[in-house]
Amino acid sequence: MRDCHSSNDKDVIAIDGKTLRHSYDKSLRKGAIHAISAFSTMHSLVIGQIKTDEKSNEITAIPELINMLDIKGKVITTDAMGCQKDIAEKIQIQGGDYLFAVKGNQGRFNKSFEEKFQLKELNNPEHDSYAISEKSQGREEIRLYIVCDVPDELIDFTFEWKGLKK
Repeated sequence: MRDCHSSNDKDVIAIDGKTLRHSYDKSLRKGAIHAISAFSTMHSLVIGQIKTDEKSNEITAIPELINMLDIKGKVITTDAMGCQKDIAEKIQIQGGDYLFAVKGNQGRFNKSFEEKFQLKELNNPEHDSYAISEKSQGREEIRLYIVCDVPDELIDFTFEWKGLKK
Protein backbone atom coordinates (compact mmCIF):
# COMPACT_ATOMS: atom_id res chain seq x y z
CA MET A 1 0.00 0.00 0.00
CA ARG A 2 3.02 2.22 0.38
CA ASP A 3 3.26 2.14 -3.42
CA CYS A 4 -0.43 2.94 -3.83
CA HIS A 5 0.00 6.00 -1.60
CA SER A 6 3.01 7.27 -3.55
CA SER A 7 1.00 7.19 -6.79
CA ASN A 8 -1.79 9.49 -5.52
CA ASP A 9 -2.24 12.45 -3.19
CA LYS A 10 -4.70 10.79 -0.81
CA ASP A 11 -3.78 9.14 2.45
CA VAL A 12 -4.21 5.40 2.13
CA ILE A 13 -5.35 3.67 5.29
CA ALA A 14 -4.63 -0.05 5.27
CA ILE A 15 -6.90 -2.03 7.58
CA ASP A 16 -5.77 -5.52 8.49
CA GLY A 17 -6.12 -8.03 11.27
CA LYS A 18 -3.22 -9.71 13.01
CA THR A 19 -2.93 -12.39 15.63
CA LEU A 20 -0.33 -11.34 18.19
CA ARG A 21 2.32 -14.01 18.44
CA HIS A 22 2.84 -15.68 21.82
CA SER A 23 -0.21 -13.92 23.28
CA TYR A 24 -1.91 -17.22 24.11
CA ASP A 25 -1.50 -19.27 27.28
CA LYS A 26 -2.35 -22.95 26.91
CA SER A 27 -2.14 -23.63 30.64
CA LEU A 28 -4.80 -20.98 31.33
CA ARG A 29 -6.74 -21.95 28.20
CA LYS A 30 -6.38 -18.38 27.03
CA GLY A 31 -6.49 -17.95 23.25
CA ALA A 32 -4.28 -15.63 21.27
CA ILE A 33 -5.12 -11.94 21.05
CA HIS A 34 -6.36 -10.77 17.68
CA ALA A 35 -6.47 -7.09 16.74
CA ILE A 36 -7.58 -5.03 13.75
CA SER A 37 -5.32 -2.08 12.95
CA ALA A 38 -5.60 0.94 10.68
CA PHE A 39 -2.24 2.03 9.27
CA SER A 40 -1.80 5.45 7.63
CA THR A 41 0.67 5.12 4.75
CA MET A 42 1.08 8.90 4.59
CA HIS A 43 2.23 9.10 8.21
CA SER A 44 3.69 5.57 8.55
CA LEU A 45 1.71 5.21 11.75
CA VAL A 46 -1.02 3.01 13.20
CA ILE A 47 -3.90 5.45 13.71
CA GLY A 48 -6.41 3.07 15.24
CA GLN A 49 -6.69 -0.41 16.63
CA ILE A 50 -9.42 -2.57 18.07
CA LYS A 51 -9.17 -5.96 19.78
CA THR A 52 -11.39 -8.81 18.62
CA ASP A 53 -12.15 -12.13 20.24
CA GLU A 54 -11.25 -14.16 17.18
CA LYS A 55 -10.04 -13.71 13.62
CA SER A 56 -13.57 -14.50 12.41
CA ASN A 57 -14.81 -11.31 14.11
CA GLU A 58 -12.85 -9.05 11.73
CA ILE A 59 -15.93 -8.42 9.61
CA THR A 60 -17.83 -6.96 12.58
CA ALA A 61 -14.81 -5.15 14.05
CA ILE A 62 -13.81 -3.28 10.88
CA PRO A 63 -16.93 -1.04 10.91
CA GLU A 64 -16.26 -0.25 14.60
CA LEU A 65 -12.70 0.75 13.73
CA ILE A 66 -13.89 2.88 10.81
CA ASN A 67 -16.26 4.71 13.21
CA MET A 68 -13.22 5.74 15.27
CA LEU A 69 -11.40 7.27 12.29
CA ASP A 70 -11.67 10.40 10.19
CA ILE A 71 -11.64 8.83 6.73
CA LYS A 72 -13.07 11.69 4.69
CA GLY A 73 -11.06 11.99 1.48
CA LYS A 74 -8.95 8.93 2.28
CA VAL A 75 -8.62 5.57 0.51
CA ILE A 76 -9.33 2.56 2.72
CA THR A 77 -7.86 -0.82 1.82
CA THR A 78 -8.60 -4.23 3.30
CA ASP A 79 -7.76 -7.80 2.47
CA ALA A 80 -10.41 -10.15 1.08
CA MET A 81 -12.00 -10.70 4.51
CA GLY A 82 -12.92 -7.01 4.66
CA CYS A 83 -14.40 -7.06 1.16
CA GLN A 84 -18.02 -6.68 2.30
CA LYS A 85 -20.88 -4.57 0.93
CA ASP A 86 -21.70 -3.14 4.37
CA ILE A 87 -18.09 -2.07 4.91
CA ALA A 88 -17.97 -0.44 1.45
CA GLU A 89 -21.17 1.46 2.23
CA LYS A 90 -19.88 2.63 5.63
CA ILE A 91 -16.68 3.94 4.03
CA GLN A 92 -18.66 5.81 1.37
CA ILE A 93 -21.08 7.30 3.92
CA GLN A 94 -18.12 8.61 5.93
CA GLY A 95 -16.62 10.26 2.83
CA GLY A 96 -13.88 7.77 2.00
CA ASP A 97 -13.06 5.62 -0.99
CA TYR A 98 -12.11 1.97 -0.92
CA LEU A 99 -9.83 -0.51 -2.63
CA PHE A 100 -10.66 -4.11 -1.76
CA ALA A 101 -9.12 -7.45 -2.61
CA VAL A 102 -11.76 -9.69 -4.20
CA LYS A 103 -11.40 -13.43 -3.61
CA GLY A 104 -13.56 -16.49 -3.16
CA ASN A 105 -15.50 -15.09 -0.19
CA GLN A 106 -17.38 -12.98 -2.75
CA GLY A 107 -18.34 -15.95 -4.92
CA ARG A 108 -20.37 -14.40 -7.76
CA PHE A 109 -18.32 -11.18 -7.75
CA ASN A 110 -15.02 -13.10 -7.82
CA LYS A 111 -16.24 -15.46 -10.56
CA SER A 112 -17.31 -12.51 -12.71
CA PHE A 113 -13.90 -10.87 -12.22
CA GLU A 114 -12.07 -14.03 -13.20
CA GLU A 115 -14.23 -14.49 -16.29
CA LYS A 116 -13.85 -10.88 -17.44
CA PHE A 117 -10.24 -10.22 -16.56
CA GLN A 118 -8.27 -12.92 -18.33
CA LEU A 119 -4.56 -12.28 -18.89
CA LYS A 120 -5.13 -11.09 -22.47
CA GLU A 121 -7.63 -8.50 -21.19
CA LEU A 122 -5.22 -7.30 -18.51
CA ASN A 123 -2.58 -6.57 -21.14
CA ASN A 124 -4.84 -3.92 -22.65
CA PRO A 125 -2.88 -0.63 -22.94
CA GLU A 126 -6.12 1.32 -22.46
CA HIS A 127 -6.08 0.45 -18.74
CA ASP A 128 -3.95 2.26 -16.19
CA SER A 129 -1.83 -0.31 -14.43
CA TYR A 130 0.85 -0.53 -11.79
CA ALA A 131 2.96 -3.54 -10.79
CA ILE A 132 5.13 -4.14 -7.75
CA SER A 133 7.36 -7.02 -6.80
CA GLU A 134 8.22 -7.92 -3.19
CA LYS A 135 10.33 -10.62 -1.65
CA SER A 136 9.05 -11.63 1.75
CA GLN A 137 9.26 -14.75 3.90
CA GLY A 138 11.19 -16.69 1.27
CA ARG A 139 8.85 -16.01 -1.63
CA GLU A 140 8.41 -13.39 -4.29
CA GLU A 141 5.02 -11.77 -4.76
CA ILE A 142 4.12 -9.77 -7.83
CA ARG A 143 1.05 -7.59 -7.51
CA LEU A 144 -0.60 -6.03 -10.51
CA TYR A 145 -3.07 -3.19 -10.00
CA ILE A 146 -5.30 -2.27 -12.92
CA VAL A 147 -7.74 0.63 -13.03
CA CYS A 148 -10.49 0.53 -15.61
CA ASP A 149 -14.10 1.52 -15.92
CA VAL A 150 -16.58 -1.09 -14.78
CA PRO A 151 -17.13 -3.35 -17.81
CA ASP A 152 -20.69 -3.90 -19.03
CA GLU A 153 -20.56 -7.50 -17.80
CA LEU A 154 -20.07 -6.25 -14.23
CA ILE A 155 -22.36 -3.22 -14.26
CA ASP A 156 -24.97 -4.97 -12.06
CA PHE A 157 -22.45 -4.97 -9.21
CA THR A 158 -22.42 -1.15 -9.16
CA PHE A 159 -25.96 -1.29 -7.78
CA GLU A 160 -24.93 -3.73 -5.05
CA TRP A 161 -21.64 -2.08 -4.01
CA LYS A 162 -21.97 1.56 -2.97
CA GLY A 163 -19.34 3.69 -4.66
CA LEU A 164 -18.10 1.03 -7.10
CA LYS A 165 -16.83 2.93 -10.12
CA LYS A 166 -13.54 1.49 -11.26
